[in-house]
Parts: sequence; structure tokens; C-alpha cells
Amino acid sequence: MVATGSSEGEAGTQWAALAGVTAALAMFGAAQGLSSPLFTLLMQKQGMSPALIGLSAAMMPLGLILSASFVPAAVRLVGGRNLAVGCSLIGALCFLGIGYLQDWVAWFVIRFIIGVVINPLYILGEVWALSLAPPSRRGRVMGVFNTLMGAGYAAGPFALTLLGTSGWAPFMVGVAGFALCAVILHAVSSKLTGFEDDGQPASGLVGFAKMAPALLLAVLVSAAVQQSTYALVPVFGASYGLAEAVLASLVMALSLGNILLQIPLGLLAERFGGRAMIIVCALATTVCALLLPLLITTPLIWVVLLVMGAVGYGVYTMA
Repeated sequence: MVATGSSEGEAGTQWAALAGVTAALAMFGAAQGLSSPLFTLLMQKQGMSPALIGLSAAMMPLGLILSASFVPAAVRLVGGRNLAVGCSLIGALCFLGIGYLQDWVAWFVIRFIIGVVINPLYILGEVWALSLAPPSRRGRVMGVFNTLMGAGYAAGPFALTLLGTSGWAPFMVGVAGFALCAVILHAVSSKLTGFEDDGQPASGLVGFAKMAPALLLAVLVSAAVQQSTYALVPVFGASYGLAEAVLASLVMALSLGNILLQIPLGLLAERFGGRAMIIVCALATTVCALLLPLLITTPLIWVVLLVMGAVGYGVYTMA
């Protein structure tokens, strides 16, 4: 009986930790979901060209790419908890810098830094979620995890529809999101590890590419599609004369797709396998992209964006 009680207590602690990690990443998602449309709308107000807006949007993925191979070493050096909390606080400072500087040249640098500091949050959050999820329920657990991440992403653009892009209010939403992420992770991650206990030498990006090239390609394509969609849908909509609030709502619709459909996608992955679902999600994303210019001024655009947000991120979830 004692052993059973101990086992149940341990399971309860694991579920509590998983809930805490998920809540923290949802807060981070709100800040991250705010940043792409906010930058785009601010740069449009300053008269920047779509090419410059797209180049600016590329800075964050560039930070993600260049920092990825250093995350395991950083975790071993300072610990997963310290790294995640520290990166969250740096993210909050970045939003303060965005609001204070109001300079599109400086924003290039800040967006790169945001890409660098959110990478450990992405990686550690998913490492912790996967390690805490029972193997038999991993698909649905990751579905819930990504649903709540999607809710966070949707909250950011939703805040823009309420607050607009003027003044300090939208920047403080970003600051608050990262700060809450830091507080929650500090509270729940004291017993969670990252890569500190992994005795195997890091094989690096090249080693992983040789071991699982299809998975790496799926993640690369999914990230490129997601980042470009979130950053450039407002530019695309503006060319059709849509209002600023509508442009923010378009981005919110992408995130709502994550909320509504990630759990069903996770359950389908448990039944049919991740490989098949990657193919289905990739084909569905392609169809949605082709429909965008045809339906951008019609009510059907909301359905297209809901599906596109879900299946586009679904490629990453399956991988």
C-alpha cells in the first residue's frame, strides 16, 4: 500500500509539473504570438516595404537556427531551470527594448535575440512535456500541450485587436507573458532536468541529420511555413485593404486552429502513426496556401486560416 501511495504521489507530482510547464509555455506563447503581427503592423506604419518586413521577420528564425546546437551545452553549463528562467527574463527585456527604441534597424537585432532566447524555451518545454507524458498517452498529451500553446499564440494577436499598436500597452503584454513564464518555470521545474544527466556526447545537428533526415526536414519546413505565415499574412491582407484589427484577427485565426485541432491530430497520430499524419498535414497546408489569394476577401478565409494554423503546426507536432 505504501508503494502504491508513493507511486500515485509521484504520478500526481508529474502531472502537476506537466501542467505547470504547459502553463508557462502558454504564457510565453502569448508573448511570441503578439510579436510577429506587432512588428509587421508597426513597420507598415513606418512605411517599410514588404521586403524589409519579410527580412525583419527572418531574424527570429535565424536566431533559432544559429542557437539550436548550443542549447544542450548551455543546459549542461547552467542547468535547464536556470537557462529557461533566464531566457524568459531576457525575452521580457527585449520587449521593453522594442517599445523604448521604436527603431526598425534596432528591431532587426532584437528579433534575432528573441529567436536565440526562445529556443531553449521551445526545446526544454517539449523535452519536459515528452518526458513527463506516459508513452501510451503521448499523442494526446502533446496534443493538449500544443493546444494550450496555440491558445497562448491566439491571446497575443487578440490583445492587439483590443489594444492596437499605439503606446506601451502591447509591449507590456509581451513583457508580462515572458515574466509569467519565468515565474511559473521557476516554481515547477526545480526537479526537472534538461540534458544535464545525458551521458552521451552531443552528436550535433549534422549527427542528427544523418540519423533522422526526414524528421529534420519536416521541422525545418514547418518552422519556415509557420514563421512566414504569422509574419506575412498581415502584409498580404493589407494589400487587399483590410483594416488593422482584421489583420490581427487573421493571425489569431491561425492560432485558433491550434486550439481546436491539435488534440484530434494527436489522437489520429496515436492511431495512424506520425509519419502518415506528417504527410496529411503537409498536403493540407499546401492546399490552404493555394486557397489564400482566392479567398482572402471572403468569409471562407477564416476557415482556411483555422485549418492552415492547425495542420501547419501539426507537421511540427507529429515530427
